[in-house]
Amino acid sequence: MITYLKGKLAEKNPTNVIIECNGIGYFVLISLQTYTRIPDNENILLHTHLSIREDAHVLFGFYDKIEREIFKLLISVSGVGPSTAITMLSSMTTEQIQQAIANKDVIAIKSVKGIGDKTAQRVIVDLKDKILKTFNISEDLLTSNNTIKNEALTALEVLGFSRKASEKVVQSLLNESTDITIEELIKKALKNL
Repeated sequence: MITYLKGKLAEKNPTNVIIECNGIGYFVLISLQTYTRIPDNENILLHTHLSIREDAHVLFGFYDKIEREIFKLLISVSGVGPSTAITMLSSMTTEQIQQAIANKDVIAIKSVKGIGDKTAQRVIVDLKDKILKTFNISEDLLTSNNTIKNEALTALEVLGFSRKASEKVVQSLLNESTDITIEELIKKALKNL
């Protein structure tokens, strides 16, 4: 198993990179999340997962171990292949995926291209406990964060901001600070909208 590649960045595209290691160029598929985080300097390190099928050996690369772990959890679900998992990691951040699964947010998971209602529900059923255990997330914290998030979104909607734009800002603020009050959250969100 190839666990990581460390070498010279030969080529960088939104869906893949080529990393040269000791004269060999490795073609590695990546998510948009990884693409935006990879520095343009010559030497890089990507954590990898090798997917072996009958017709191909495909190498997937991730900027950090958390993204790789989420990928592995996603492909363990029946009906979610490596391509769908990479699409999900390109559409949502690792924190958003963790939150969506832990909060049983079928709509957020269904928003990913290629995932329908049944697959979204299967992802939640199969991965909720694993996500909570693997990333040491407390259910009490999720419930309180979810309540604060919904109250903040409702307040911002009343103030005239679109729910979709507000949701991204509010979620990123909640990811930064888990013990934020509703008032602080709304004030900070207003500065970022």
